[in-house]
Amino acid sequence: MSKTLDDDFAAHVAQTVTTLAWCWKLTRTDGVVQGFTDHDRDLAFDGLTYAAATGFTASQIQSNLEFAVDNLEVSGAFRSDSLNEDDLSAGIYDGASIEIYRVNWASPDQHVLIRKGTLGEVKRGKAAFQAEIRGLMQALNQPVGNAYCYACDADVGDSRCGVDLTTSTHKATGTVLTVTDNRRFSVSGLSDFAGGWFAGGKLTWASGSNSGRSIEIKRHSNTSASVILEIWQETAFDIAVGDTFTVTVGCDKQFSTCKKKFSNGANFRGFPYMIGNDAVVSYAMSDTDMDGGSRYGN
Repeated sequence: MSKTLDDDFAAHVAQTVTTLAWCWKLTRTDGVVQGFTDHDRDLAFDGLTYAAATGFTASQIQSNLEFAVDNLEVSGAFRSDSLNEDDLSAGIYDGASIEIYRVNWASPDQHVLIRKGTLGEVKRGKAAFQAEIRGLMQALNQPVGNAYCYACDADVGDSRCGVDLTTSTHKATGTVLTVTDNRRFSVSGLSDFAGGWFAGGKLTWASGSNSGRSIEIKRHSNTSASVILEIWQETAFDIAVGDTFTVTVGCDKQFSTCKKKFSNGANFRGFPYMIGNDAVVSYAMSDTDMDGGSRYGN
């Protein structure tokens, strides 16, 4: 793709000696916008300040003429006031959009957009990170449309499912009583629900260090002694006794669950009677086969 430069910037780029830097505009899925640069001082243009002293560097950018995905990597140092390991671990930057600019640092109004993409796989160390930036072609690698399979491909509570997650049967609030680790803890407030009712559902923290963050529930047990919840991933911050949360009911996406647990079989989005592999590899039986004789006449 060709890039259009204004006359002043084009004249500068054509010089033997230039004053060029890279800038990255990062827009998180929660709407927060951050700017970073590999220059040794902050740069500002289009209403955003691009912070220096972040250690941001990028790999070589390559373009492909075909439909191969244009990927590159960016690395940088953690800073508590801008980008830190806890935020990366919590998934705040998952799927964030990236814009990469080439900028004349002596006159930042002279800049051009080089690439757009999204943040992909992130590798974290003790003091720095390395992130994959995926080009716009990455979207073509993602499956689109409905899957033809036994299980339902809707998410419980969405418009295709139709289950109301705001009712007292499908939603509850609780409080942490004891903490085993940042994945397992006992709770109050859920003793009226059978064990497993919230397995596969969503837990959203209402208070504490993880307030506002959500995660899927792996296990939910209810015994006479206690109610235990286990989530799939460790929380970004420590869970503390007294932290409050809300939970919504889970679904294993099976037809029997849809009918019995939710009385919602009419909205099931899978194919429970789809012919399986046994039917595909079977053969038409002759009278001899049905009478117990050999298929091969022996």
